[in-house]
Amino acid sequence: MYIKNIPLVFRGSILPKIISMKIGLIGATGPAGKALAARLSSVGYEVTIGSRSKYRALEIRDEIVSAWPEKELKITAAENIDAAKADLIVIATPWDAAATAARSVAEHLHGKIVICMSNAIARVAGEFQPLVPPRGSVAATVQSVIQDSYVAAAMHHVPANELGDLNEDVESDVLVCSDHRNATEKTSELLTKIPGIRPLDAGGLSNATAIEAFSAVILQLNSRYKTRAALRFIGIEEK
Repeated sequence: MYIKNIPLVFRGSILPKIISMKIGLIGATGPAGKALAARLSSVGYEVTIGSRSKYRALEIRDEIVSAWPEKELKITAAENIDAAKADLIVIATPWDAAATAARSVAEHLHGKIVICMSNAIARVAGEFQPLVPPRGSVAATVQSVIQDSYVAAAMHHVPANELGDLNEDVESDVLVCSDHRNATEKTSELLTKIPGIRPLDAGGLSNATAIEAFSAVILQLNSRYKTRAALRFIGIEEK
């Protein structure tokens, strides 16, 4: 494993083919959710940005679309309850709101794959430090409140600035863990559509504890060295 400094490479604008699966982002008005919405839409997914306030979601949607007019991004805005009606769901809230947000839309999550990308991190005396939620990880806590959904933990180590810059590929490995094989496979399939990302099966949801906590290290490195670092693992053969 090594930490890789992301090179800045300009990519031309090619309009993607629309992919039939619709993705709903719950609580996606922060930097990570906003970046993921832009990136997924740029590769052809229909994305709904969800928020407790539809007006806030509309504001974020307009910011993204106006920032990339040449991309013709297919993004809609809605309250979380409507975003949860999509085919696949991403929890993009702050960590301490993830379980509450999932519970609030649980009626629409039965049998669906739910990706949790939230990290329990605090900044103390200028240092990023991991926190340990009651069940060990945010993803495990979310799974506990939507037990008939298939939760996967993913996208914790990709800097929001890198993810949201559509002029570059995202050169990063993404660790995916879940207690459900279909959730790992579908999440990996989704991530494979993003140029430069390589999803890796990191085992069961118990490993989300370490994966989420390591995000504090990435943030600390990016803050200390004023860069946008991401993870690459060596010794894993490409399939």
